[in-house]
Amino acid sequence: MSDPVQPTLKQLRKEARERFLAGRRAETQYAANLRALARQIDTIVRGFAPDGVLADPTALIQTLQKYAEALGPWAQSVAWRMVVDVSKRDAVAWSKHGKMIGRSLQREIASAPTGDAMRKALVRQVQLIKSIPRDAAERVQLLTLEAITKGVRASEIAAEIMRSGEVSKSRAMLIARTEVSRTATALTQARAEFVGSTHYVWRTSKDGDVRPSHKAMEGQAVAWNDPPVLDNLRGHAGELPNCRCFPEPILPEASAPRRPFAQLLAKPG
Repeated sequence: MSDPVQPTLKQLRKEARERFLAGRRAETQYAANLRALARQIDTIVRGFAPDGVLADPTALIQTLQKYAEALGPWAQSVAWRMVVDVSKRDAVAWSKHGKMIGRSLQREIASAPTGDAMRKALVRQVQLIKSIPRDAAERVQLLTLEAITKGVRASEIAAEIMRSGEVSKSRAMLIARTEVSRTATALTQARAEFVGSTHYVWRTSKDGDVRPSHKAMEGQAVAWNDPPVLDNLRGHAGELPNCRCFPEPILPEASAPRRPFAQLLAKPG
């Protein structure tokens, strides 16, 4: 006769993954905003080369740099909406565990000092958003220098400069994919450590796109104060470039008297 408890725990584990992954949905809106920024960069570049020939690269570089500085208020607004959205989703994920973790722990989690994590995330996002037009300006400068020093044909350099919007879009999508996940991990860590969690279980999206190094981490317990090094980069689940992994916090059993939650976050099998 099968154990009637196991199907329930399996379902709870599935629900837990879905809740912690819900923070990823904030990526959609953030990515849309950053794509709009990339389109504006494309418009600026094409405005300086309507016929495909860039007559004044210095003016274009200066315009892109000024645009980056002018982005400050917009970048603050876009970044803050993303950070708040991720924070709300993370808080909901924790609150939905209430039936398993007990009221006292719920209160502790609700009062966790996430403000510092949110402020750091905001500063990082604003810097990254403003870096998109700055990177475009630097790329135009390098291409122009290459044309002068290496004798590359003007048509080839012009074609590459006209790809600035496309390159900026790729950069924008990388930022959106990585930073929403990074923010979610930072907020989860802040709440988890506040209630005494010292470790989490590394979880992957379990599909064919998971990198081998990340796949090997599935189910592994990781200390919050000792992020692993994967592919020469150090970071927790969800913090590395294009990483779709996420942390399942392991809560101290003394604070979580209901055994099923400890089992829920334990390595399967």
